[in-house]
Amino acid sequence: MNVADNAFILICAALVMFMTPGLALFYGGLVRSKNVLATIMQSFIMLGLMSVLWAVVGYSLSFGSDIGGLIGGMDFAFLNGVGMDTAGSPADNLPHLTFMIFQCMFAVITPALITGAFAERMKFGGFMVFSALWLILVYTPMCHWVWGGGWMGQMGALDFAGGAVVHMSSGAAALCCAMLIGKRKGHGSTAFIPHNLPMTILGAAILWFGWFGFNAGSALAADGLAASAFVTTHLATAAAALSWIGAEWLHGGKATTLGAASGAVAGLVAITPAAGFVTPMWSIVIGLGAGVICYGGIMLKNKFGYDDALDVVGIHGVGGTFGALATGALATIGAEGLIAGNANQLWVQFVSVVATWAFCFIMTFIIFKVVDATVGLKATDEEQDKGMDVAEHSETGYQW
Repeated sequence: MNVADNAFILICAALVMFMTPGLALFYGGLVRSKNVLATIMQSFIMLGLMSVLWAVVGYSLSFGSDIGGLIGGMDFAFLNGVGMDTAGSPADNLPHLTFMIFQCMFAVITPALITGAFAERMKFGGFMVFSALWLILVYTPMCHWVWGGGWMGQMGALDFAGGAVVHMSSGAAALCCAMLIGKRKGHGSTAFIPHNLPMTILGAAILWFGWFGFNAGSALAADGLAASAFVTTHLATAAAALSWIGAEWLHGGKATTLGAASGAVAGLVAITPAAGFVTPMWSIVIGLGAGVICYGGIMLKNKFGYDDALDVVGIHGVGGTFGALATGALATIGAEGLIAGNANQLWVQFVSVVATWAFCFIMTFIIFKVVDATVGLKATDEEQDKGMDVAEHSETGYQW
């Protein structure tokens, strides 16, 4: 065990944990005041539900002995054999428990990301069942495919910190959910104005802060690669915030605080798969591209008519896809992409993108249909009028 690496990754795990409350604030500020608590709750409760499921079965399905390149075995169910030394740890410099809890925080935030797509209209009970099934049936196979010894990793797909595992998977699921659950009552005739943009800015700032643990921590050591991933993460995010507000300034005539926050998140998403594979200057290029491309991505919901309430598809789905392809084009550290003369890497990334979107969309469709038929998912028009805070939790976020 390397004690410095262990300390670093434990701190990174705490940073990634903090991202989920940050996401809760980011999303919570974007909804109407009558839905703020329900929206925050959907992210916050994932810290409870996903953590327990991860310890019981999720970690083992993700990182247990490979079964046909598709899923992990039950070696580590109930954290059997996951101890304080390095025995069995996928990272031989870290205690097995450290690696497990670092990966746990990724499993927590990924289903929370999806919630922005169906904000203001999903029942809490159905949401909990849906999220539990989604972790087991969608997230754990994806995690195993890429990081646990599965077929995607064997193929050579590059995903440093979760472009496919976290962002494309949640983006595909978000698109499916938005299409299946239908639009919010009043969509198209009522103005859905964010009730607290300062809360959203605070959430974006927390995400930016926590993302250093997300990406730099994925080096799994306190070394130069972690430093490189830290720098590329910051520069891409900065560039994306600038390019997003530039795009909306040209398109709409004004730069907005919401645009700056959204652009920052788009940059964080896009650099995630590439963080440890590209140089700082190329990360700026990725960030500049992400801001513009994801700004265009949020327009897709208007073109195709689905109600992705908080732009999960446009930011996480589109941004994760762009980042994965950019990794295949621009990788020069630890792997060679197109600019280093390896055109095949771009093809491998493309295959991984198509497989991720197809698998995650289809599995989410099945899970959604089963849960909706048995438990029920969409709130009634009357419940939406009351607001999900009162209808689902008998609480209000504000007393004035």
